[in-house]
Amino acid sequence: MKITVIGCGRWGSCIAWYLNSLSHDVSLYGRADSDNMKRIISERKNDYIDFPPSITLTTDIKTVLLSDVTIISVGAQSLRSLCRELREINVRNRTFVLCMKGIENTTCKRLSEVVKEELPDNSVAVWLGPGHVEEFYRGIQNCMVIDSDDTEVKSRLIEAFSGGIIRFYYGTDLIGNEIGAAAKNVIGVAAGMLDGLGMTSLKGALMSRGAREIARLITAFGGNELSAYGLCHLGDYQATVFSEYSHNRAFGESFVKGEPFTKLAEGYHTVPALIKMAEASSVELPICKAVYDVLYKNVDIRCALGTLFDRTQKLEF
Repeated sequence: MKITVIGCGRWGSCIAWYLNSLSHDVSLYGRADSDNMKRIISERKNDYIDFPPSITLTTDIKTVLLSDVTIISVGAQSLRSLCRELREINVRNRTFVLCMKGIENTTCKRLSEVVKEELPDNSVAVWLGPGHVEEFYRGIQNCMVIDSDDTEVKSRLIEAFSGGIIRFYYGTDLIGNEIGAAAKNVIGVAAGMLDGLGMTSLKGALMSRGAREIARLITAFGGNELSAYGLCHLGDYQATVFSEYSHNRAFGESFVKGEPFTKLAEGYHTVPALIKMAEASSVELPICKAVYDVLYKNVDIRCALGTLFDRTQKLEF
């Protein structure tokens, strides 16, 4: 399969490496002004791996026109502008796979909805689930999910992308998988805040109640609440809530400690959209609301935590 990977950050680079290892014809695209791409082109490596000669490195977006499948791994809030750039080169009858997690915070659209709006003559799938590039490069295996409204596309991708490192499952709930995957980054930020406060033991409650509130949100938007307990959300908690490699967890910890953090933490950008979605559907998201209040309303983290503990007692489920 001829594949273009858009996005030369740590995850896009890993995907290019992984698919190349399965003998696909892979091109890695990055913008000419990207510092990551400049280094990759000049040194054929980044902080994690050396890129083999079999991976084509390019700064020409038109490479997409020569590919069967295009993997997109960029910041969620820049997806729409990228799609409009692709529309300008008349991309049609291609398959796009979104290896990114988030909700567009200006519209509250799921990322697959953004692609369908901007590139309607193409197919779209999502590739979600737990895993860190640092572990994949060491050969540590994990399980992930591919989902799409198009059953044929989903089956074709799973067959082509399955290998010794990643076991793929067939997703059956695009709505739930996308919302769950985006929301787990917010739970990751909350986990980091607990770490920063020295309250790591509260992560048990965070995981249990976090999954439950996201299940309610998924249901309200037409998805299956059980998706919150699958690979897209609860199944990704170990990689997000505990791992040293999790950007979202690290961001939350740095935030409450008042330390700088320069890497992308999608949970920061996703939580405003979740709050809007909760208000529109009358679903309570107390954990997400606490994270939002701390990040965007300058509420003290201990006050936000106190608000959670002062809530009226309810049945667990």
